[in-house]
Amino acid sequence: MSLLWAGFLLGCGFGVSARLGRLCLLRGLRQRLRGDAAAPALRAFALALATAMATTQYLAAIHEIDLSQTVLLRTEFAAGGLLIGGLLFGLGMSLARSCGARALVLLAGGNLRALVVLAGLGLAAQASLTGVLVPLRQWLQLGQVSLDAASLPAYLASQGLATGPALLLGAGLPVMALLFFALRGGLLRRAPGEAAMAVAVGLLVTLGWWITTHVGVDEFDPVPPTSLSFIGPVAESLLYVQLAVGRAFSLGPAIVSGTLAGAGVTALVSRNFVLEGFEAPRPLLSYLAGGLLMGFGGVLAVGCSIGQGLSGLSTLALASLPACGGIIIGACIGLAIKNTFIKK
Repeated sequence: MSLLWAGFLLGCGFGVSARLGRLCLLRGLRQRLRGDAAAPALRAFALALATAMATTQYLAAIHEIDLSQTVLLRTEFAAGGLLIGGLLFGLGMSLARSCGARALVLLAGGNLRALVVLAGLGLAAQASLTGVLVPLRQWLQLGQVSLDAASLPAYLASQGLATGPALLLGAGLPVMALLFFALRGGLLRRAPGEAAMAVAVGLLVTLGWWITTHVGVDEFDPVPPTSLSFIGPVAESLLYVQLAVGRAFSLGPAIVSGTLAGAGVTALVSRNFVLEGFEAPRPLLSYLAGGLLMGFGGVLAVGCSIGQGLSGLSTLALASLPACGGIIIGACIGLAIKNTFIKK
């Protein structure tokens, strides 16, 4: 099997799981902020992260994948830039009522509002990668830090802990804490379907690392292992639609295409494909602004709520911490602003 087909099938699996399980970090944060102590969507996201983290670290421990080559694992990074990018992404996510991955899933079910979000996200992301926003992105690379190690277990080991205790504290403790949070609210009893799909998404994150390590690898042109992420891939997909001639179809667009296909088939089979649009101009502006903020912020943060929040944290990368912290803080601020000033 080629890498592109493997990526397409990986995206299909994510589309099906995310559609059936309604996996969404923003939805969980909204539940929590509205006073729902159970917040099943937030606990489901934590379960997905615990699954991804445990299985990814296991494959790394038995040398099935080499996480040291991933883009997110680095000892030198702009912590301030990652934080700012996360804040902007989280704010945009709240304004658009979805992240990039969720927007793909919603679009596949007939939600045309998500198309506006994705158009804004792709435009801003490409402008931040190769266009007019590059100088601003470079200027915001603030707070450069240099650490002794790139991941939490490796950092603990560099501080004098033996490898075993460092792995137990750096990987085992976060997984156990996430599982405790995810399961203590009765998630398995209250929302067994969401829990099952959350586990599936976590496993798909790990499968992404494995696929890009073992499938279609060119030893003369090696590519760093990667997994599910949707900022760069959405931008690349929109660019491919416009400039396909002479341009190779790559892994990112393959995953995006698979996500749309999997979520679309699921929506049709479950008979909940419904065309939806805007009823007033103000929400349109909110969704467009949210997409633009997510595109720029996601590039600055080197990922989204999936690319950093699941894939990045599954590697226990220290660089993912400020990005993910910014995403959560930005989303909470955005939800508060939207509830106060913007009519839904």
